[in-house]
Amino acid sequence: MNQQPHTSQRTEQTGDGTRELLVGGLSILSVGLAALVLTATVFGGINRDGAHSNTGWFFLVVGAMCVPFGMLLSLLGTAKWLRNRSIPQG
Repeated sequence: MNQQPHTSQRTEQTGDGTRELLVGGLSILSVGLAALVLTATVFGGINRDGAHSNTGWFFLVVGAMCVPFGMLLSLLGTAKWLRNRSIPQG
């Protein structure tokens, strides 16, 4: 009888998506922060009524969507990374 070789627990966890969550979350967060900075500086700024130009509104909406989503993905990736570190290798 052919039996499959036993794989360690650590090898199975290397592909659990932690790296993808961290890279994706930080990328989306960076895009959102860049959009907000561009809105405030290049595209006319933001006052209590909103952005001053159509492009400013577009970048404001992109920033308002990307920042919370990127933060949540980054937090989830960080939590998974910390959990993977605490799991004993063996």
